[in-house]
Amino acid sequence: MAPLAGPGGHRGKDDFPWWLIALAILGVVASLAIAANGLYAQIFSLLLNGIGVTIFVTLVAFTLAMLLGLGLALLGLSDFLVLRQVARFYIEIVRGIPMLVLLSYVAFVGTPAFVAVYNVLTSPLASIGWTGPLVTRDVPFVWRTIIALTIGYSSFIAEIFRAGIQAVDQGQIEAAKALGLTRFQRFRLVVFPQAIRVILPPLSNDFIAMVKDSSLVSVLGVADISQLAKLYYSANFRYFETLSILAFIYLLLTVGLSLLLRQLEAWMRRRAGSDRSAFPRMAAGQPPGAQV
Repeated sequence: MAPLAGPGGHRGKDDFPWWLIALAILGVVASLAIAANGLYAQIFSLLLNGIGVTIFVTLVAFTLAMLLGLGLALLGLSDFLVLRQVARFYIEIVRGIPMLVLLSYVAFVGTPAFVAVYNVLTSPLASIGWTGPLVTRDVPFVWRTIIALTIGYSSFIAEIFRAGIQAVDQGQIEAAKALGLTRFQRFRLVVFPQAIRVILPPLSNDFIAMVKDSSLVSVLGVADISQLAKLYYSANFRYFETLSILAFIYLLLTVGLSLLLRQLEAWMRRRAGSDRSAFPRMAAGQPPGAQV
């Protein structure tokens, strides 16, 4: 019986990706069907007009969510009780709200409230003609969606960062303290480079999930691929064709990103292995590539 190599009883290099072959065949068949069928080609070209909105919303919202999530994770690991409690309160509240409810709340409650506060704060400038009053319709729906996704995903990403940071060996942090590194230097040079290896896989999953959740902009009428599909099948009743093309486009995005992120994870594992193998040689005063 061949030995099992790899976590969870999976085979190592012998585990051939038949699923990827099947998926590639399915993609080729779908591409040929789109090229041969004029209706499919028309729907595909129509939906591609909204892919820029989908990519823009995903990239901007995920970048902001990572920054906010990292800040929340650091607050949750702070030495101050108040900061830890504030971070935990935010995370637990936001994680318990469905994304669609959060989106609607930000779009139709939070935005008018923000506009009202903004007008109050800028009223002295408006009285002398330096600025004008802001109205709710001036805030684009695409940015309301970005803010909602940022708030929603930041709570999950904060937990990912916290788990990754706490997974770093405490002995290495103590060694960095002994070397006289400041708190920021310890985080930048010791903690974060090791934590990212733990953080990357779940962070990749959240990124792919946000690609799909970016379709929520269609609820607000933003012309992404989901909204364009909705407009098309509502007018022509071509539900099967339109939804099939929509699913195909999302699969191209998510599977392509998944493969790229898998390659990134594999590269980081190889790099981590080479760093560990080089450490004994460096400790013995030999260059990393020396023969022993």
